[in-house]
Amino acid sequence: MQSSRPTEVSNFFIAGINYKKTDAITRGQFAINNDHYEEILKLAPIYDVDSLIVLSTCNRTEIYGFAESADQLINLLCTQTTGDKETFTCLAYKKNGVAAIEHLFNVGAGLDSQILGDYEIIGQLKHAVKFSKDRGFINYVLERLVNCVLQSSKTIKNETLLSGGTVSVSFAAVQYIKENVKIIADKKILLIGTGKIGRNTCKNLVDYLGTTNITLINRSEEKAAELAAELNLKYAPLSELEEYIISSNIILTATNTSDPTILKSHLENRGHKLIIDLSVPNNVETSVQELPYITMVNVDDLSKLKDETLQRREAETPKAKKIIADQLAGFMAWHQMRKNAPALNAIKTKLNEISINHEIPSTNGGGVCPLVKIEEKIQRVVNSVAQKMRSQSQPGCHFIEAINEFMGGGINN
Repeated sequence: MQSSRPTEVSNFFIAGINYKKTDAITRGQFAINNDHYEEILKLAPIYDVDSLIVLSTCNRTEIYGFAESADQLINLLCTQTTGDKETFTCLAYKKNGVAAIEHLFNVGAGLDSQILGDYEIIGQLKHAVKFSKDRGFINYVLERLVNCVLQSSKTIKNETLLSGGTVSVSFAAVQYIKENVKIIADKKILLIGTGKIGRNTCKNLVDYLGTTNITLINRSEEKAAELAAELNLKYAPLSELEEYIISSNIILTATNTSDPTILKSHLENRGHKLIIDLSVPNNVETSVQELPYITMVNVDDLSKLKDETLQRREAETPKAKKIIADQLAGFMAWHQMRKNAPALNAIKTKLNEISINHEIPSTNGGGVCPLVKIEEKIQRVVNSVAQKMRSQSQPGCHFIEAINEFMGGGINN
């Protein structure tokens, strides 16, 4: 759809909640899956919003867009959440203008992730942008901004160690198992969900635990079968989920379903088990924690793991922020020039009219200047005005100045 809303930086807002003020259970009340996202975009015109992104991960739920206020975005988002807008507003951070733009840069770089430098966020951001763009909800300003964010993230990835080493939520889960489970080889592992995070977790299980005693179950059995064949693992249909929950020693779940997959009734009197829930909302029934022989770990617990890799990443933060500052400045310069484009076009049109209605003298031997030289001077004058607009932000004053510059001094042949 064609944008009709303002595209000024001052009209760009972000409203969101993340791990800093909310736990996984609360974030689960505001998690957005693809079906919710679809409905949000359908309702967006009713809320006078026509360019937006919804980013929902295990760490955060955020909505970005052009609006008159952040409350428009919050009201729209909360039409699809189990949590109410009053709770979201109470917990949310709201930013607009340059502060909102800088926040998006930080998120894309992994600077705002629960595990510093977690590069999985960039794939989630790309998915969110594509989802909106495919449905016509990305205007030209938001598209340019996202491209700058992606370029910034790529530069940080290539030129710093912010994402160096192997630390992510999926890796932290494997690290937890390695540190807390003895004799892993004889343990039966069940992984539920083979999406982005589930797939990464599965590969880390194989690579770092040295085991293939893993069974995969996914809502789409074909995806589970494909990953199982790739890594030489077993898979099972969703209809056999309860049977595998009962027989497994270690269970990891990484789905985006809104209702719990693992229930207390599955686990009662079934012996000791380690369950790692990588899902938001949580995919394990809350009452499971009442069972004394079950060890429960979620994404908030995993984020507390610290090691030397994270310390090295923290040392890279200043470099990453410098790259972001440069990219942000470039975006703002582009945006300013887009704002000045009507004035520059008007100046160019006026100078062309003057060149047609007045003879422009040549400074080399007298006579009238050739048309090609006139066109070159018009472009030089317009470029000069554009430079002054960038540095002084006074488009009105430059209009008369441009005419005087064009008319004065003649043109060299």
